[in-house]
Amino acid sequence: MPQLAQAVLLSKQEFIPWWKRPQAWRAAVLLALIGWLYAPILVKLVAQWWADPNFSHGFFVPAFAAYVLWEDREQLRRIQGAPSNWGLPLIFLSLITLLLGVFGAELFLSRISLLLLAGGIVIFLRGWLTLRVVLFPLIFLVLMIPIPAIVFNEITLPLQVLASKLSAWLLPYLGVPVFREGNVINLPAMPLEVADACSGIRSLLSLTTLAIMYGYLMEKRIRLRVLLALASIPIAVAANGLRIVGTGLLVQYWDPDKAQGFFHEFSGWLMFVFSLLTLFMFHQFMKVFGRSAEVSA
Repeated sequence: MPQLAQAVLLSKQEFIPWWKRPQAWRAAVLLALIGWLYAPILVKLVAQWWADPNFSHGFFVPAFAAYVLWEDREQLRRIQGAPSNWGLPLIFLSLITLLLGVFGAELFLSRISLLLLAGGIVIFLRGWLTLRVVLFPLIFLVLMIPIPAIVFNEITLPLQVLASKLSAWLLPYLGVPVFREGNVINLPAMPLEVADACSGIRSLLSLTTLAIMYGYLMEKRIRLRVLLALASIPIAVAANGLRIVGTGLLVQYWDPDKAQGFFHEFSGWLMFVFSLLTLFMFHQFMKVFGRSAEVSA
């Protein structure tokens, strides 16, 4: 009988409503404070996702991170909290980063401070084991933060030159003589400039984000996940080069005005779909190659 009474008592304790749990109220107050502190920063971040096509993939990043946390909810529930004071230095660092970002008008610092703060709070309230479980979605959230303008420009220019070099190398094989000057490809019909919007940075960021998501969902081996993420970079660069080659062919053999209108935008979507298919084929090849290597061994 005493054992039965103890079991009933434990079962009643397991079903305490959340609003009667002190830790739930502490968490709610903490989230409210963080929301109040970061609301202006998050509003500007979402506005940039909406206005800047280069970072429109940002909408999908927090949604996927939330999905990963939901999938790991049982594992997180089984972890016994082991709060650590080592989270306090990270929290302090995040607040310093936030102040530097706000007073220095550096959006990247103020935004990245939110992720540092989240990591510090997890360590302080739940411990290192919980951080280990949430580390992937936490790091993945970095992809939702737009790159600083100075870094963005340093990446864009080399991509423009690389795309123009690739196009200038391929077009003569297709019967189109070219003369390249930097990121300008001079065709017989007209000069074709590889502008910032044609650098491929947009498809590169989006494809890398999707490659990480695809690898997490479709591949269990960490090594192949990393390979998929790395493979997205040359795939995106090559696809952008092929897009410019297609534009050059349209300019030379059809109509320059048509090449700069609807077909120019449509070719961007077409090459992005081609990039996704190439990434999928690469994954299938790596799986077949991996099985063959295992059989040989």
